Amino acid sequence: MTFRTRFAPSPTGPLHLGHAYSAMLAYDIAMAAGGEFLLRIEDIDQTRARAHWCERIFDDLRWLGLKWPEPVMLQSERIGHYQRALQNLWNKGLLYVCTCDRRDIETALSAPQEGVRTYGPDGLIYPGTCSGNTGDPIGCAMPEESVLRLSMEKAFVAVSESSEPCNNFTFVEIGSGPIGETGEISFSRQDVLQNIGDIVLSRKNMGTSYHLSVVLDDAAQGITHVVRGQDLFAATKIHVVLQKLMGLPTPHYHHHRLIRDEKHKRLAKRDDARAISKYRQDGATPQDIREMVGL
Repeated sequence: MTFRTRFAPSPTGPLHLGHAYSAMLAYDIAMAAGGEFLLRIEDIDQTRARAHWCERIFDDLRWLGLKWPEPVMLQSERIGHYQRALQNLWNKGLLYVCTCDRRDIETALSAPQEGVRTYGPDGLIYPGTCSGNTGDPIGCAMPEESVLRLSMEKAFVAVSESSEPCNNFTFVEIGSGPIGETGEISFSRQDVLQNIGDIVLSRKNMGTSYHLSVVLDDAAQGITHVVRGQDLFAATKIHVVLQKLMGLPTPHYHHHRLIRDEKHKRLAKRDDARAISKYRQDGATPQDIREMVGL
């Protein structure tokens, strides 16, 4: 099996130092292992994605010295793959339509029990208001332009029926989580039910979600080692569950530190002053960028 990493930016703004660090680290790790580095464009949110930002991404990454095979995978060209996966989950009765907006969820969580978490890796932990909408999918078409959530409880039943009973899940962390987690990471079914809940797998006007598309795309590209920021460490639990549910391989994960500003705030695309293109205009070299991010 080819050792393979990837960098998967969204074309919604300029790449900044944090992106440069993640992309170069993934590239370096792949090259050191005699493997392959892939580029993927995560443009499922067509309301925000822009072609000129996509071209800027290619230009900045080439300037940094990175190379990748062509053609580049575009998520916007894979909607059919995501829809087929959703249809399969719908046919199994694992999805339900959710009509709650953010305010509905906040209201339902306005008086949480002491010690109960409100936020998880997918945002507000859904209280299950619409979970009774699962019903029997036989003869019922999967609705279009609706928010579809995964019933985690039913997902665990489906995983156990397709293999051996599973109350604990694992993945291998070769980097480190926010508090130094590394090695074999184990988490329980109960942890997911309490601290993640029923996640959105299809959003309105999108036909998929980040969690669904990233899992399917990593499998389609044969990614063996996912290199990404520690801010996504907790979301890995979601991805491992989806991998088990859909019979996909679980890659190794390398979560890395985040590049922050002088106030220890994580960089965002709105931080144009730290855009790679700005450093280029000011005369910086790719080696300068490497030194800035500690590579």
